[in-house]
Amino acid sequence: MLIIDSKDCENIDKALKKYKKKFEKAKILIQLRGRQSYIKPSVVRRNQVLKAVYKQKIASGQIEG
Repeated sequence: MLIIDSKDCENIDKALKKYKKKFEKAKILIQLRGRQSYIKPSVVRRNQVLKAVYKQKIASGQIEG
């Protein structure tokens, strides 16, 4: 649950902007999208390994990023 402390004199636009920033930092939307369908743990691990290999290839210069 996100809580935004707003002062009485603070504009609603500023409070909304604070809420949006806090929402993005908490990565709530990513979690919700991830929970829409079940992904097996083996598939998650495989995707993590493939992503790490891709990042290493970019860092070593084999693939132009």
